[in-house]
Amino acid sequence: MELILLRHGKAEDSNAGGDAERVLVEKGHEQARRAARLLHALDCRPHVVLTSPRVRARETADTFCTAAEMPGPVMQSWLDCGMDPETAMSELAAFSDFERVMIVGHEPDFSSLAEWLLGCSGSFVEVKKGSLIGIEVHPPARHAVLRFAIPPKMIGR
Repeated sequence: MELILLRHGKAEDSNAGGDAERVLVEKGHEQARRAARLLHALDCRPHVVLTSPRVRARETADTFCTAAEMPGPVMQSWLDCGMDPETAMSELAAFSDFERVMIVGHEPDFSSLAEWLLGCSGSFVEVKKGSLIGIEVHPPARHAVLRFAIPPKMIGR
């Protein structure tokens, strides 16, 4: 399975409803659209998009799916803040029928997952808002190969 990590886009700094209710700002929507256009142009769209239940992640996933001209995302509670790499791989095993799976979520969870999969630790990976990381994985085993890491500034217009 190719696992694509898309960190949620730029969100508002605070919200009266708390962290879980923070919404994307326009820059965040644009980051999601750019990611979708890039993967669409490279014929690398995911076959399914899974998202954290937090508003900013759901909005990123929705915007991505609309721009990529694909079905909407599937919300997964295990992608919420505090995701554990072992849990993520266990849950992803249920999606092994899909060749390419995208997950939309948060930091520091995504950096921890990428480092865990790649067998490194010590802050080697930083997933910025709107970044795309592609990792070939074989769930539930801990074996992976980095295929791409694209920061938001490198993603075209």
